[in-house]
Amino acid sequence: MRLPRHWQLWAMLAPAIAFVGVFAYIPMYGIQLAFRKFTFQNGLTGGEWVGLKYFEQFFESPLFWTLMRNTVTISLATLVVGFVAPILLALIVNQVVHAGRKRFMQTATYLPHFISTVVIVGMLQVFLSPSSGLLTRLAGLAGVTDVNFLGDTSTFVPVYVISDIWQHCGWNSIIYLAALSRVDTQLYEAAKIDGASRLKLVRHVDVPALVPTMVVLLILSMGGVLSTGFEKVLLMQNTLNLPVSEVISTYVYKIGILSSQFSYSTAIGLFNTLINFVFLVVTNQIAKRVSGTSLW
Repeated sequence: MRLPRHWQLWAMLAPAIAFVGVFAYIPMYGIQLAFRKFTFQNGLTGGEWVGLKYFEQFFESPLFWTLMRNTVTISLATLVVGFVAPILLALIVNQVVHAGRKRFMQTATYLPHFISTVVIVGMLQVFLSPSSGLLTRLAGLAGVTDVNFLGDTSTFVPVYVISDIWQHCGWNSIIYLAALSRVDTQLYEAAKIDGASRLKLVRHVDVPALVPTMVVLLILSMGGVLSTGFEKVLLMQNTLNLPVSEVISTYVYKIGILSSQFSYSTAIGLFNTLINFVFLVVTNQIAKRVSGTSLW
């Protein structure tokens, strides 16, 4: 058997397996709450079995299509722009020859990742304040006046996406830079001998080297396509932008924690998870057939 032969490796892996089991699999016992009428006296398993009642309640809710539209809009915008931006940044940084300038660019783009979401939203409120915000005043000088960037329903999504890309683009580019570092330098030399320009080097050498990594990260991203960042959206919400900022995760928080409708919120969360799982499986199968790269 392999277990006695490699017991040291299994011993090193045991804490990670225990962590995942305790915090990821054991809590799944509470999923049954989506099919029961929860009461504090009876606990998770003692409530009345109601089947798909709470799922039907969510589907028939007047907010269902609004929540789906807002969640999909924010998620897809963040996914598309957030998927392309790190690739472009990695390709640009990889073309920098001077080591000092390259390190400076990497450090400057990595740093925003370590700023907390609360601080990021606070910065947005300061810079985009309708009365005294620096960026608001600069927009006024450019002829854009009377715009409340954090309150206008037409600007909420762009502000959310742009700030998210600024914060995480540099960090997300690390894996692409690692993939580019494994490219054989002889490919660059052969292409230069054939007269390839920098643009052609990127197109014919760098991009093909990134394709497997891009496919894997795209599959992983599709697994959370409806899991829009709860904390940032909630902090950026106000009464003016609520029609476009109310997403599934914030609605579950308000219904479950603030309104104590635990069974209903569990059903909504389970629905969200199942949709994400379907997206993950479908994307993985499509990638496997098209590119030959997949998670399984």
